[in-house]
Amino acid sequence: MESLKDASHLYEVEHRARFAERPGFRIQELQLSTTQQVPWHYHNKVSDTFYVLKGYLRIFLQNPKEEIRLAPGETFKAKAGRPHLVTNGGNTSVNFLVLQGLGEYDYVPLTGPDRAA
Repeated sequence: MESLKDASHLYEVEHRARFAERPGFRIQELQLSTTQQVPWHYHNKVSDTFYVLKGYLRIFLQNPKEEIRLAPGETFKAKAGRPHLVTNGGNTSVNFLVLQGLGEYDYVPLTGPDRAA
């Protein structure tokens, strides 16, 4: 798959805001409804660190297969190269920060039946 420099057009969210974007590092806030998700993808050089502000977040990972559930104030780091899918883990909207870096950002989308959550 070809990597993208901006994947915001690939999936819908209730709210998206970027903070402190600099070469090699950025912070963004996302809000997902109960039916929204960030589809399967990975990053070649940057990790995603998730920090939940409000609601509950579920992160599905591959290599190895794993499911992470986060509550407000909890954090998890998906390392570079590790495929992951991010979805709402509760019955109301979830707000969370994603810290991405250090390194050049890219987004490599994944598809296929083995990627279903």
